[in-house]
Amino acid sequence: MILYLHGFRSSPQSFKARLLAARLVELGREREWCCPTLPVSPADAVALAEREVERAAQPGERVTVIGSSLGGYFATYLAERHNWRAVLLNPAVVPDRDLSGYLGEQPLWHGGGSIVVEPRHLDELRALNVASVTQPERYYLFAATGDEVLDYREMLARYPGVRTRLIEGSDHGISEFADYVDDVIAFCDAR
Repeated sequence: MILYLHGFRSSPQSFKARLLAARLVELGREREWCCPTLPVSPADAVALAEREVERAAQPGERVTVIGSSLGGYFATYLAERHNWRAVLLNPAVVPDRDLSGYLGEQPLWHGGGSIVVEPRHLDELRALNVASVTQPERYYLFAATGDEVLDYREMLARYPGVRTRLIEGSDHGISEFADYVDDVIAFCDAR
C-alpha cells in the first residue's frame, strides 16, 4: 500500500499526488494507492491516515507513506510509530515554528475554501516530533536546494544517513517531479 500525505493547505489534487496516482493506474496498481484529504488538525490528520491504512491495507501488506512538506513531517511520525517505509518530498522539519505565522484563516490551494489554523495545532505538531529516525534505510529523502518555502539544509541535517536525492535548484513543489515518479515507486517496491 502506498499512502500519500499532502502538505499544508494542499489536497489530493496536488501536482505530485496526481502524477503518482496516474502512474500507478498506468501500471495497473491503483488498488495500492491511498491519498486522503487531511484535516487541519495534525492529530486528526495522523489518526485519519492510520484509519485509512487499517481500512485499505491487506493483512501483512507492507505500507510506504509518501509525505510532501507538512505531509513529510506526518510521514516521519507514522513511519517510526508503525515501522513503515517513507518517502519524504521537501519535508517540513520544524513545522510548529514555520506555521506560527499562519494562525487564523488560510486559503486552500485547490478547489477554494479555507482552513483555520489555531494555536492548539502548533501544540499538536510538537507532540508528533520524532527526535531521530531509528532505521535510516527505511527512508528516502528528496530535498530541493531551490525550495523557496523550507530550507533543504535543515532537511539534510534532520535525516542523516537516509537515502537522499539532492535536487539542485527546483522549488518547493518539485516541479520536475515527473522525472522522479518511477524512482519513488521503485523505493516503495524494494524489499
